[in-house]
Amino acid sequence: MRRRGSEFRRPVRRRFSNVFWLTLCGLLILLLIVLLSRDSNEPTSRSAYTKRPSRNDRTVEGLNITEEMLKPDSVVRQINDQISLAKAFVVIAKESNNLQYAWELSAQIRNSQILLSNAALRRTPLTTGESASSIRDMALLLYQAQQFHYDSATMMMRLKAKIQGLEEQMNSVSEKSSKFGQIAAEEVPKSLYCLGVRLTTEWFKNSNLQRKLNEKREMAQKLIDNDLYHFCVFSDNVLATSVVVNSTALNSKDPNMVVFHIVTDEVNYAAMKAWFTINSFRGVTVDVQKIEDFSWLNASYVPVLKQLQDSATQSYYFSGNNDDGRTPIKFRNPKYLSMLNHLRFYIPEVFPALKKVVFLDDDVVVQKDLSPLFSIDLNGNVNGAVETCMETFHRYHKYLNFSHPLIHTHFDPDACGWAFGMNVFDLVEWRNRKVTGIYHYWQEKNVDRTLWKLGTLPPGLLTFYGLTEPLNESWHVLGLGYTNVDPQVIEKGAVLHFNGNSKPWLKIGMEKYKPLWEKYLDYTHPLLQQCNVH
Repeated sequence: MRRRGSEFRRPVRRRFSNVFWLTLCGLLILLLIVLLSRDSNEPTSRSAYTKRPSRNDRTVEGLNITEEMLKPDSVVRQINDQISLAKAFVVIAKESNNLQYAWELSAQIRNSQILLSNAALRRTPLTTGESASSIRDMALLLYQAQQFHYDSATMMMRLKAKIQGLEEQMNSVSEKSSKFGQIAAEEVPKSLYCLGVRLTTEWFKNSNLQRKLNEKREMAQKLIDNDLYHFCVFSDNVLATSVVVNSTALNSKDPNMVVFHIVTDEVNYAAMKAWFTINSFRGVTVDVQKIEDFSWLNASYVPVLKQLQDSATQSYYFSGNNDDGRTPIKFRNPKYLSMLNHLRFYIPEVFPALKKVVFLDDDVVVQKDLSPLFSIDLNGNVNGAVETCMETFHRYHKYLNFSHPLIHTHFDPDACGWAFGMNVFDLVEWRNRKVTGIYHYWQEKNVDRTLWKLGTLPPGLLTFYGLTEPLNESWHVLGLGYTNVDPQVIEKGAVLHFNGNSKPWLKIGMEKYKPLWEKYLDYTHPLLQQCNVH
Protein backbone atom coordinates (compact mmCIF):
# COMPACT_ATOMS: atom_id res chain seq x y z
CA MET A 1 0.00 0.00 0.00
CA ARG A 2 2.80 2.41 0.82
CA ARG A 3 4.68 1.66 -2.36
CA ARG A 4 1.59 2.04 -4.37
CA GLY A 5 0.98 5.29 -2.66
CA SER A 6 4.52 6.28 -3.32
CA GLU A 7 4.20 5.38 -6.96
CA PHE A 8 0.98 7.17 -7.12
CA ARG A 9 2.54 10.38 -5.69
CA ARG A 10 5.56 10.49 -8.06
CA PRO A 11 3.64 11.34 -11.19
CA VAL A 12 1.82 14.14 -9.34
CA ARG A 13 5.07 15.70 -8.18
CA ARG A 14 6.47 15.73 -11.77
CA ARG A 15 3.27 17.32 -13.20
CA PHE A 16 3.39 20.17 -10.66
CA SER A 17 7.07 20.84 -11.45
CA ASN A 18 6.47 21.15 -15.20
CA VAL A 19 3.57 23.64 -14.80
CA PHE A 20 5.53 25.77 -12.41
CA TRP A 21 8.55 26.06 -14.64
CA LEU A 22 6.47 26.75 -17.71
CA THR A 23 4.61 29.53 -15.91
CA LEU A 24 7.83 31.02 -14.60
CA CYS A 25 9.39 31.01 -18.08
CA GLY A 26 6.31 32.66 -19.53
CA LEU A 27 6.43 35.42 -16.96
CA LEU A 28 10.11 36.03 -17.66
CA ILE A 29 9.50 36.23 -21.39
CA LEU A 30 6.58 38.64 -20.84
CA LEU A 31 8.70 40.81 -18.58
CA LEU A 32 11.47 40.90 -21.16
CA ILE A 33 9.02 41.94 -23.87
CA VAL A 34 7.65 44.76 -21.70
CA LEU A 35 11.15 46.03 -20.92
CA LEU A 36 12.15 45.97 -24.56
CA SER A 37 9.01 47.80 -25.61
CA ARG A 38 9.58 50.52 -23.04
CA ASP A 39 13.12 51.04 -24.23
CA SER A 40 12.00 51.29 -27.81
CA ASN A 41 9.21 53.80 -27.00
CA GLU A 42 11.20 56.16 -24.84
CA PRO A 43 13.39 57.64 -27.61
CA THR A 44 10.36 58.16 -29.83
CA SER A 45 8.47 59.95 -27.07
CA ARG A 46 11.48 61.99 -26.12
CA SER A 47 12.07 62.90 -29.75
CA ALA A 48 8.48 63.96 -30.26
CA TYR A 49 8.63 66.13 -27.19
CA THR A 50 11.81 67.88 -28.27
CA LYS A 51 10.41 68.60 -31.73
CA ARG A 52 7.29 70.33 -30.39
CA PRO A 53 7.77 74.11 -30.91
CA SER A 54 7.37 76.36 -27.92
CA ARG A 55 5.40 79.62 -27.89
CA ASN A 56 8.61 81.60 -28.22
CA ASP A 57 9.69 79.49 -31.18
CA ARG A 58 6.38 80.20 -32.93
CA THR A 59 6.82 83.94 -32.26
CA VAL A 60 10.36 83.92 -33.62
CA GLU A 61 9.26 82.12 -36.80
CA GLY A 62 7.39 85.24 -37.98
CA LEU A 63 10.31 87.60 -37.29
CA ASN A 64 13.61 88.23 -39.01
CA ILE A 65 15.61 86.96 -35.99
CA THR A 66 18.64 84.71 -36.15
CA GLU A 67 19.77 82.23 -33.49
CA GLU A 68 22.82 84.39 -32.84
CA MET A 69 20.60 87.34 -31.87
CA LEU A 70 18.79 85.22 -29.30
CA LYS A 71 21.95 84.44 -27.41
CA PRO A 72 22.50 86.26 -24.10
CA ASP A 73 25.83 87.64 -25.39
CA SER A 74 24.57 88.42 -28.90
CA VAL A 75 26.88 90.81 -30.76
CA VAL A 76 24.22 91.73 -33.32
CA ARG A 77 21.70 92.73 -30.66
CA GLN A 78 24.29 94.85 -28.88
CA ILE A 79 25.17 96.70 -32.09
CA ASN A 80 21.48 97.30 -32.90
CA ASP A 81 20.86 98.71 -29.42
CA GLN A 82 23.84 101.04 -29.84
CA ILE A 83 22.54 102.24 -33.21
CA SER A 84 19.05 103.02 -31.79
CA LEU A 85 20.50 105.01 -28.89
CA ALA A 86 22.97 106.81 -31.15
CA LYS A 87 20.15 107.92 -33.51
CA ALA A 88 18.31 109.54 -30.58
CA PHE A 89 21.51 111.33 -29.51
CA VAL A 90 22.01 112.62 -33.07
CA VAL A 91 18.67 114.41 -32.90
CA ILE A 92 19.46 115.98 -29.52
CA ALA A 93 22.98 116.93 -30.61
CA LYS A 94 21.62 118.76 -33.66
CA GLU A 95 19.07 120.62 -31.52
CA SER A 96 21.91 121.60 -29.16
CA ASN A 97 23.93 122.81 -32.16
CA ASN A 98 26.64 120.24 -31.36
CA LEU A 99 27.14 119.44 -35.03
CA GLN A 100 30.60 117.88 -34.65
CA TYR A 101 29.31 115.28 -32.20
CA ALA A 102 26.26 114.63 -34.37
CA TRP A 103 28.52 114.06 -37.37
CA GLU A 104 30.74 111.60 -35.46
CA LEU A 105 27.70 109.65 -34.26
CA SER A 106 26.25 109.52 -37.77
CA ALA A 107 29.54 108.25 -39.18
CA GLN A 108 29.77 105.52 -36.54
CA ILE A 109 26.13 104.54 -37.15
CA ARG A 110 26.98 104.02 -40.82
CA ASN A 111 30.02 101.90 -39.92
CA SER A 112 27.92 99.69 -37.64
CA GLN A 113 25.21 99.32 -40.27
CA ILE A 114 27.80 98.32 -42.89
CA LEU A 115 29.17 95.71 -40.49
CA LEU A 116 25.71 94.19 -40.01
CA SER A 117 25.00 94.33 -43.73
CA ASN A 118 28.19 92.49 -44.64
CA ALA A 119 27.42 89.75 -42.10
CA ALA A 120 23.92 89.37 -43.51
CA LEU A 121 25.23 89.08 -47.07
CA ARG A 122 27.71 86.33 -46.25
CA ARG A 123 25.09 84.62 -44.03
CA THR A 124 27.46 83.97 -41.16
CA PRO A 125 27.18 85.32 -37.60
CA LEU A 126 29.32 88.24 -36.52
CA THR A 127 32.26 87.23 -34.39
CA THR A 128 33.39 89.06 -31.31
CA GLY A 129 36.75 89.76 -32.91
CA GLU A 130 35.47 91.54 -36.03
CA SER A 131 32.84 93.55 -34.12
CA ALA A 132 34.89 94.49 -31.07
CA SER A 133 36.34 97.62 -32.65
CA SER A 134 32.95 98.92 -33.81
CA ILE A 135 31.29 98.23 -30.45
CA ARG A 136 34.14 99.92 -28.56
CA ASP A 137 34.14 103.05 -30.78
CA MET A 138 30.37 103.41 -30.48
CA ALA A 139 30.50 102.88 -26.72
CA LEU A 140 33.08 105.68 -26.36
CA LEU A 141 30.89 108.05 -28.38
CA LEU A 142 27.81 107.18 -26.36
CA TYR A 143 29.79 107.71 -23.16
CA GLN A 144 30.58 111.24 -24.33
CA ALA A 145 26.82 111.93 -24.31
CA GLN A 146 26.96 111.90 -20.52
CA GLN A 147 29.46 114.75 -20.60
CA PHE A 148 26.98 116.71 -22.73
CA HIS A 149 24.18 115.76 -20.28
CA TYR A 150 22.45 113.64 -22.91
CA ASP A 151 21.14 111.23 -20.31
CA SER A 152 17.74 109.51 -20.59
CA ALA A 153 15.89 112.02 -18.42
CA THR A 154 17.24 115.00 -20.36
CA MET A 155 16.53 113.26 -23.65
CA MET A 156 12.92 112.59 -22.67
CA MET A 157 12.38 116.17 -21.54
CA ARG A 158 13.79 117.54 -24.77
CA LEU A 159 11.74 115.18 -26.89
CA LYS A 160 8.57 116.13 -24.99
CA ALA A 161 9.38 119.80 -25.50
CA LYS A 162 9.93 119.13 -29.20
CA ILE A 163 6.61 117.29 -29.49
CA GLN A 164 4.79 120.10 -27.68
CA GLY A 165 6.38 122.67 -29.96
CA LEU A 166 5.35 120.73 -33.04
CA GLU A 167 1.78 120.41 -31.73
CA GLU A 168 1.57 124.16 -31.13
CA GLN A 169 2.96 124.81 -34.58
CA MET A 170 0.44 122.39 -36.11
CA ASN A 171 -2.45 124.04 -34.25
CA SER A 172 -1.33 127.45 -35.43
CA VAL A 173 -1.10 126.29 -39.04
CA SER A 174 -4.50 124.58 -38.77
CA GLU A 175 -6.12 127.73 -37.37
CA LYS A 176 -4.62 129.87 -40.13
CA SER A 177 -5.77 127.36 -42.73
CA SER A 178 -9.33 127.52 -41.36
CA LYS A 179 -9.30 131.32 -41.39
CA PHE A 180 -7.96 131.54 -44.93
CA GLY A 181 -10.40 128.88 -46.10
CA GLN A 182 -13.30 130.77 -44.53
CA ILE A 183 -12.17 134.03 -46.11
CA ALA A 184 -11.91 132.33 -49.50
CA ALA A 185 -15.41 130.86 -49.06
CA GLU A 186 -16.91 134.24 -48.14
CA GLU A 187 -15.34 136.24 -50.95
CA VAL A 188 -17.40 137.35 -53.92
CA PRO A 189 -15.42 136.46 -57.06
CA LYS A 190 -14.79 139.36 -59.42
CA SER A 191 -16.72 137.59 -62.15
CA LEU A 192 -19.87 137.34 -60.00
CA TYR A 193 -19.55 140.96 -58.90
CA CYS A 194 -19.14 142.00 -62.55
CA LEU A 195 -22.20 139.96 -63.57
CA GLY A 196 -24.33 141.61 -60.88
CA VAL A 197 -23.25 145.12 -61.90
CA ARG A 198 -23.84 144.50 -65.61
CA LEU A 199 -27.26 142.95 -65.00
CA THR A 200 -28.31 145.85 -62.76
CA THR A 201 -27.18 148.34 -65.38
CA GLU A 202 -29.00 146.43 -68.09
CA TRP A 203 -32.20 146.38 -66.06
CA PHE A 204 -32.36 150.11 -65.54
CA LYS A 205 -31.27 151.18 -69.04
CA ASN A 206 -33.26 148.60 -71.04
CA SER A 207 -36.97 149.37 -70.96
CA ASN A 208 -37.73 146.23 -72.96
CA LEU A 209 -36.79 144.09 -69.96
CA GLN A 210 -39.33 145.79 -67.73
CA ARG A 211 -41.96 145.45 -70.44
CA LYS A 212 -41.23 141.73 -70.70
CA LEU A 213 -41.60 141.45 -66.94
CA ASN A 214 -45.02 143.11 -67.11
CA GLU A 215 -46.03 140.61 -69.78
CA LYS A 216 -44.96 137.75 -67.55
CA ARG A 217 -47.15 139.09 -64.77
CA GLU A 218 -50.10 137.97 -66.85
CA MET A 219 -49.14 134.47 -65.63
CA ALA A 220 -49.47 135.60 -62.02
CA GLN A 221 -52.24 133.07 -61.50
CA LYS A 222 -49.62 130.35 -61.70
CA LEU A 223 -47.92 131.73 -58.59
CA ILE A 224 -50.87 130.71 -56.41
CA ASP A 225 -52.03 127.61 -58.29
CA ASN A 226 -51.62 124.68 -55.87
CA ASP A 227 -51.94 122.16 -58.68
CA LEU A 228 -48.46 123.19 -59.87
CA TYR A 229 -45.03 122.30 -58.46
CA HIS A 230 -43.77 125.21 -56.34
CA PHE A 231 -40.10 125.62 -55.44
CA CYS A 232 -38.53 128.40 -53.42
CA VAL A 233 -34.92 129.66 -53.26
CA PHE A 234 -33.66 132.42 -50.95
CA SER A 235 -30.37 133.75 -52.31
CA ASP A 236 -28.23 136.75 -53.24
CA ASN A 237 -26.19 134.76 -55.80
CA VAL A 238 -27.49 135.18 -59.35
CA LEU A 239 -25.29 132.52 -60.91
CA ALA A 240 -25.97 129.85 -58.28
CA THR A 241 -29.73 130.48 -58.38
CA SER A 242 -29.67 130.22 -62.16
CA VAL A 243 -28.06 126.77 -61.97
CA VAL A 244 -30.73 125.60 -59.50
CA VAL A 245 -33.54 126.75 -61.80
CA ASN A 246 -31.91 125.54 -65.01
CA SER A 247 -31.03 122.09 -63.66
CA THR A 248 -34.57 121.66 -62.33
CA ALA A 249 -36.06 122.72 -65.67
CA LEU A 250 -33.82 120.49 -67.80
CA ASN A 251 -34.59 117.41 -65.70
CA SER A 252 -38.29 118.08 -65.27
CA LYS A 253 -40.75 115.91 -67.21
CA ASP A 254 -43.19 118.84 -67.43
CA PRO A 255 -41.40 122.22 -67.03
CA ASN A 256 -44.62 124.14 -67.61
CA MET A 257 -45.86 122.78 -64.28
CA VAL A 258 -42.82 124.15 -62.40
CA VAL A 259 -42.94 127.50 -60.57
CA PHE A 260 -39.87 129.03 -58.90
CA HIS A 261 -40.25 131.63 -56.16
CA ILE A 262 -36.96 133.49 -55.66
CA VAL A 263 -36.43 135.90 -52.77
CA THR A 264 -33.32 138.09 -52.69
CA ASP A 265 -32.23 141.39 -51.14
CA GLU A 266 -32.38 144.99 -52.36
CA VAL A 267 -28.80 144.93 -53.68
CA ASN A 268 -29.34 141.96 -56.00
CA TYR A 269 -33.02 142.49 -56.81
CA ALA A 270 -32.50 144.26 -60.15
CA ALA A 271 -29.83 141.77 -61.25
CA MET A 272 -32.07 138.81 -60.42
CA LYS A 273 -35.03 140.31 -62.29
CA ALA A 274 -32.87 141.11 -65.32
CA TRP A 275 -31.32 137.63 -65.52
CA PHE A 276 -34.57 135.71 -65.24
CA THR A 277 -36.26 138.07 -67.68
CA ILE A 278 -33.50 137.81 -70.30
CA ASN A 279 -33.27 134.03 -70.13
CA SER A 280 -35.93 131.37 -70.51
CA PHE A 281 -35.87 127.99 -68.76
CA ARG A 282 -38.00 125.60 -70.86
CA GLY A 283 -41.26 127.24 -69.83
CA VAL A 284 -40.57 127.31 -66.08
CA THR A 285 -42.28 130.23 -64.33
CA VAL A 286 -39.88 132.34 -62.24
CA ASP A 287 -40.97 135.04 -59.80
CA VAL A 288 -38.48 137.31 -58.00
CA GLN A 289 -39.21 139.15 -54.75
CA LYS A 290 -37.05 141.15 -52.35
CA ILE A 291 -37.00 140.65 -48.63
CA GLU A 292 -37.35 144.37 -47.92
CA ASP A 293 -40.93 144.27 -49.25
CA PHE A 294 -42.13 142.00 -46.44
CA SER A 295 -43.70 144.46 -43.99
CA TRP A 296 -44.27 141.75 -41.39
CA LEU A 297 -40.53 141.06 -41.24
CA ASN A 298 -39.57 143.35 -38.37
CA ALA A 299 -37.85 143.09 -35.00
CA SER A 300 -41.12 143.17 -33.07
CA TYR A 301 -42.30 139.96 -34.79
CA VAL A 302 -39.03 138.20 -35.60
CA PRO A 303 -36.83 137.46 -32.54
CA VAL A 304 -33.78 136.55 -34.57
CA LEU A 305 -33.93 139.87 -36.42
CA LYS A 306 -33.86 141.70 -33.11
CA GLN A 307 -30.90 139.58 -31.99
CA LEU A 308 -29.01 140.08 -35.25
CA GLN A 309 -29.40 143.84 -35.00
CA ASP A 310 -27.80 143.82 -31.56
CA SER A 311 -24.30 145.31 -31.67
CA ALA A 312 -22.99 142.90 -29.02
CA THR A 313 -24.11 139.91 -31.11
CA GLN A 314 -22.44 141.27 -34.24
CA SER A 315 -19.25 141.97 -32.31
CA TYR A 316 -19.31 138.46 -30.85
CA TYR A 317 -19.53 136.73 -34.19
CA PHE A 318 -17.44 139.11 -36.29
CA SER A 319 -14.56 140.01 -33.99
CA GLY A 320 -14.63 137.20 -31.44
CA ASN A 321 -13.09 139.54 -28.88
CA ASN A 322 -15.64 138.78 -26.19
CA ASP A 323 -14.55 135.16 -25.79
CA ASP A 324 -10.79 135.37 -26.37
CA GLY A 325 -11.19 133.96 -29.88
CA ARG A 326 -12.91 130.76 -28.75
CA THR A 327 -15.77 131.22 -31.21
CA PRO A 328 -15.11 128.96 -34.23
CA ILE A 329 -14.30 130.90 -37.37
CA LYS A 330 -17.14 129.18 -39.27
CA PHE A 331 -19.71 130.90 -37.05
CA ARG A 332 -18.45 134.31 -38.19
CA ASN A 333 -19.66 133.73 -41.73
CA PRO A 334 -21.90 136.66 -42.75
CA LYS A 335 -24.55 134.23 -44.03
CA TYR A 336 -25.45 133.48 -40.39
CA LEU A 337 -26.27 137.16 -39.92
CA SER A 338 -28.34 137.39 -43.11
CA MET A 339 -32.11 137.27 -42.87
CA LEU A 340 -32.17 135.44 -46.20
CA ASN A 341 -30.72 132.49 -44.33
CA HIS A 342 -33.44 132.63 -41.63
CA LEU A 343 -36.31 133.25 -44.03
CA ARG A 344 -36.89 129.48 -44.35
CA PHE A 345 -38.74 129.60 -41.01
CA TYR A 346 -41.29 132.05 -42.45
CA ILE A 347 -42.25 130.28 -45.68
CA PRO A 348 -46.01 130.29 -44.84
CA GLU A 349 -45.85 134.07 -44.38
CA VAL A 350 -43.88 134.54 -47.60
CA PHE A 351 -46.30 132.40 -49.63
CA PRO A 352 -49.67 132.66 -47.85
CA ALA A 353 -51.65 131.09 -50.72
CA LEU A 354 -49.55 127.94 -51.13
CA LYS A 355 -50.15 124.53 -49.54
CA LYS A 356 -46.93 122.67 -50.32
CA VAL A 357 -43.46 123.92 -51.25
CA VAL A 358 -40.08 122.32 -51.96
CA PHE A 359 -37.29 124.42 -50.44
CA LEU A 360 -33.91 124.38 -52.23
CA ASP A 361 -30.61 125.95 -51.17
CA ASP A 362 -28.73 127.90 -53.84
CA ASP A 363 -25.73 125.52 -53.68
CA VAL A 364 -27.57 122.49 -55.05
CA VAL A 365 -27.84 120.87 -58.47
CA VAL A 366 -30.96 118.98 -59.52
CA GLN A 367 -30.39 115.96 -61.77
CA LYS A 368 -33.72 114.10 -61.50
CA ASP A 369 -37.38 114.99 -61.95
CA LEU A 370 -38.62 116.33 -58.60
CA SER A 371 -42.35 116.21 -59.26
CA PRO A 372 -42.79 112.97 -57.21
CA LEU A 373 -41.85 114.96 -54.09
CA PHE A 374 -45.24 116.68 -54.21
CA SER A 375 -47.12 113.38 -53.97
CA ILE A 376 -45.10 111.99 -51.02
CA ASP A 377 -47.25 111.35 -47.95
CA LEU A 378 -45.64 113.11 -44.97
CA ASN A 379 -47.96 111.24 -42.58
CA GLY A 380 -49.19 114.39 -40.89
CA ASN A 381 -45.70 115.84 -40.47
CA VAL A 382 -44.62 119.30 -41.56
CA ASN A 383 -41.11 118.72 -42.86
CA GLY A 384 -39.90 116.03 -45.25
CA ALA A 385 -36.11 115.69 -45.14
CA VAL A 386 -33.27 113.21 -45.59
CA GLU A 387 -31.80 112.08 -42.28
CA THR A 388 -28.07 112.42 -41.69
CA CYS A 389 -27.56 110.16 -38.67
CA MET A 390 -25.58 107.49 -40.48
CA GLU A 391 -22.70 108.76 -38.32
CA THR A 392 -22.90 109.67 -34.62
CA PHE A 393 -21.67 113.22 -35.22
CA HIS A 394 -24.92 114.01 -37.07
CA ARG A 395 -27.18 113.38 -34.10
CA TYR A 396 -28.79 116.02 -31.91
CA HIS A 397 -26.01 116.07 -29.30
CA LYS A 398 -23.63 117.40 -31.99
CA TYR A 399 -25.62 120.58 -32.56
CA LEU A 400 -27.22 121.37 -29.20
CA ASN A 401 -26.00 122.02 -25.67
CA PHE A 402 -27.37 119.04 -23.73
CA SER A 403 -25.81 120.29 -20.51
CA HIS A 404 -28.57 122.92 -20.50
CA PRO A 405 -31.64 121.59 -18.61
CA LEU A 406 -34.06 123.01 -21.16
CA ILE A 407 -32.46 120.94 -23.92
CA HIS A 408 -31.77 117.90 -21.77
CA THR A 409 -35.37 117.52 -20.59
CA HIS A 410 -37.06 118.02 -23.97
CA PHE A 411 -34.88 116.23 -26.54
CA ASP A 412 -33.13 112.92 -27.14
CA PRO A 413 -29.38 113.45 -27.67
CA ASP A 414 -29.26 110.43 -30.00
CA ALA A 415 -32.17 111.61 -32.13
CA CYS A 416 -31.46 111.62 -35.85
CA GLY A 417 -30.39 114.88 -37.45
CA TRP A 418 -31.57 115.83 -40.90
CA ALA A 419 -30.46 118.18 -43.65
CA PHE A 420 -31.60 121.61 -44.77
CA GLY A 421 -31.14 122.20 -48.50
CA MET A 422 -33.89 120.06 -50.01
CA ASN A 423 -37.02 120.00 -47.87
CA VAL A 424 -40.67 119.32 -48.60
CA PHE A 425 -42.88 121.55 -46.43
CA ASP A 426 -46.58 120.95 -45.88
CA LEU A 427 -47.68 124.54 -45.27
CA VAL A 428 -51.20 123.54 -44.22
CA GLU A 429 -49.84 121.43 -41.34
CA TRP A 430 -47.26 124.15 -40.64
CA ARG A 431 -50.00 126.68 -40.01
CA ASN A 432 -52.16 124.23 -38.03
CA ARG A 433 -49.25 123.27 -35.77
CA LYS A 434 -48.14 126.89 -35.36
CA VAL A 435 -44.58 125.88 -36.19
CA THR A 436 -43.33 129.44 -36.60
CA GLY A 437 -44.39 130.09 -33.00
CA ILE A 438 -42.30 127.09 -31.88
CA TYR A 439 -39.33 128.60 -33.70
CA HIS A 440 -39.88 131.96 -31.99
CA TYR A 441 -39.99 130.26 -28.58
CA TRP A 442 -36.61 128.62 -29.01
CA GLN A 443 -35.02 131.71 -30.51
CA GLU A 444 -36.09 133.78 -27.52
CA LYS A 445 -34.70 131.15 -25.14
CA ASN A 446 -31.36 131.31 -26.92
CA VAL A 447 -30.85 135.04 -26.54
CA ASP A 448 -27.70 134.37 -24.46
CA ARG A 449 -26.44 131.77 -26.99
CA THR A 450 -26.36 128.95 -24.43
CA LEU A 451 -28.59 126.49 -26.31
CA TRP A 452 -26.70 126.55 -29.62
CA LYS A 453 -24.34 128.70 -31.65
CA LEU A 454 -25.53 130.92 -34.45
CA GLY A 455 -27.06 129.16 -37.47
CA THR A 456 -30.28 127.72 -38.84
CA LEU A 457 -29.90 123.94 -38.48
CA PRO A 458 -29.90 123.81 -34.63
CA PRO A 459 -33.13 125.83 -34.30
CA GLY A 460 -34.54 123.81 -37.19
CA LEU A 461 -33.85 120.58 -35.30
CA LEU A 462 -35.71 121.99 -32.31
CA THR A 463 -38.59 123.48 -34.29
CA PHE A 464 -39.33 120.39 -36.37
CA TYR A 465 -38.62 117.85 -33.61
CA GLY A 466 -41.27 115.14 -33.97
CA LEU A 467 -42.61 116.88 -37.09
CA THR A 468 -40.12 115.54 -39.66
CA GLU A 469 -40.81 112.70 -42.07
CA PRO A 470 -37.65 110.89 -43.26
CA LEU A 471 -37.23 110.75 -47.04
CA ASN A 472 -35.27 108.24 -49.09
CA GLU A 473 -31.60 109.23 -48.98
CA SER A 474 -31.36 109.31 -52.79
CA TRP A 475 -33.46 112.48 -52.84
CA HIS A 476 -30.71 114.56 -51.24
CA VAL A 477 -26.96 113.79 -51.48
CA LEU A 478 -24.73 115.95 -49.30
CA GLY A 479 -21.02 116.60 -48.93
CA LEU A 480 -19.89 117.68 -52.42
CA GLY A 481 -18.44 120.89 -50.98
CA TYR A 482 -16.13 119.39 -48.37
CA THR A 483 -15.65 115.61 -48.68
CA ASN A 484 -15.51 112.64 -51.04
CA VAL A 485 -18.82 111.08 -52.01
CA ASP A 486 -19.38 107.62 -53.47
CA PRO A 487 -19.83 107.99 -57.27
CA GLN A 488 -22.71 105.50 -57.24
CA VAL A 489 -24.50 107.60 -54.61
CA ILE A 490 -23.99 110.72 -56.74
CA GLU A 491 -25.34 108.96 -59.82
CA LYS A 492 -28.52 107.91 -58.02
CA GLY A 493 -29.04 111.25 -56.26
CA ALA A 494 -31.88 113.56 -57.27
CA VAL A 495 -30.44 116.69 -55.60
CA LEU A 496 -26.68 117.13 -55.16
CA HIS A 497 -25.72 119.52 -52.38
CA PHE A 498 -22.40 121.39 -52.41
CA ASN A 499 -22.60 122.13 -48.70
CA GLY A 500 -19.29 123.21 -47.22
CA ASN A 501 -16.78 125.91 -48.12
CA SER A 502 -15.74 124.48 -51.50
CA LYS A 503 -18.56 125.93 -53.59
CA PRO A 504 -18.37 125.08 -57.30
CA TRP A 505 -18.33 128.77 -58.36
CA LEU A 506 -15.22 129.45 -56.23
CA LYS A 507 -11.59 128.71 -57.05
CA ILE A 508 -11.42 126.49 -53.96
CA GLY A 509 -14.24 124.30 -55.30
CA MET A 510 -13.52 120.57 -55.57
CA GLU A 511 -12.41 120.07 -59.17
CA LYS A 512 -13.85 116.58 -59.57
CA TYR A 513 -17.35 117.77 -58.68
CA LYS A 514 -17.36 121.09 -60.57
CA PRO A 515 -18.52 119.52 -63.87
CA LEU A 516 -21.74 118.38 -62.17
CA TRP A 517 -22.54 122.06 -61.56
CA GLU A 518 -20.97 123.65 -64.64
CA LYS A 519 -22.94 121.59 -67.16
CA TYR A 520 -26.03 123.62 -66.25
CA LEU A 521 -24.24 126.91 -67.01
CA ASP A 522 -23.96 128.32 -70.53
CA TYR A 523 -20.47 129.82 -70.66
CA THR A 524 -21.17 131.11 -74.18
CA HIS A 525 -23.68 133.60 -72.78
CA PRO A 526 -22.50 137.13 -73.74
CA LEU A 527 -22.74 138.47 -70.19
CA LEU A 528 -20.78 135.54 -68.78
CA GLN A 529 -18.07 136.03 -71.38
CA GLN A 530 -17.90 139.77 -70.73
CA CYS A 531 -17.38 139.09 -67.02
CA ASN A 532 -14.90 136.26 -67.68
CA VAL A 533 -17.02 133.71 -65.86
CA HIS A 534 -15.31 130.35 -66.31
